[in-house]
Amino acid sequence: MDIKKAEFVISSPTISKCPKDVKPEYAFIGRSNVGKSSLINMLCNHKKLAKTSSTPGKTLLINHFIINNEWYLVDLPGYGYAKQSKTVQDKLDKMIRGYILQREQLVNVFVLVDVRHDAMAIDRNFIDWLGESSVPFTIIFTKADKLGPVKGKQNAEKWMETLKDKWETLPPYFVSSSEKKTGREEILDYIDQINKSLK
Repeated sequence: MDIKKAEFVISSPTISKCPKDVKPEYAFIGRSNVGKSSLINMLCNHKKLAKTSSTPGKTLLINHFIINNEWYLVDLPGYGYAKQSKTVQDKLDKMIRGYILQREQLVNVFVLVDVRHDAMAIDRNFIDWLGESSVPFTIIFTKADKLGPVKGKQNAEKWMETLKDKWETLPPYFVSSSEKKTGREEILDYIDQINKSLK
């Protein structure tokens, strides 16, 4: 897929404020500081489409970007940022779960996981919840350039192995690096295939 146009549309505090449109939506979510904004910018070939920040927990709204006037890329708030108050965390959790469970246009959730770390309970719990809720999702391992191609792939495979205690069929996954643009074509082709299957 060739991305010719990527534009910010709206930031919404609730699902009811999201675009009244029927185009397919692909949501991106992960733990705070997983490199979500960098990945979105890399996929869209746009340095400043999603705001990157050295401070985790910056995305507090549901952000819609229209891609090639055909589908939406949705940037969701990160989960598990401890420095937010319990009230803010609960509000975000409710907003994220409400969007994922109720948004009819949502066709796939991309869960971002830092490939450098062993499986963490917070990621695992979220992934299990998606599975239990029958939400289609894909895992994207980020920051693979920090480890090198071989170690990055090994870590991703080891991480996926840990799911076998509960999962009979493992979800699809990609290994990516925003710095090196690793995984860009594969992820965009994957979205393209889903879009074609919806027609």
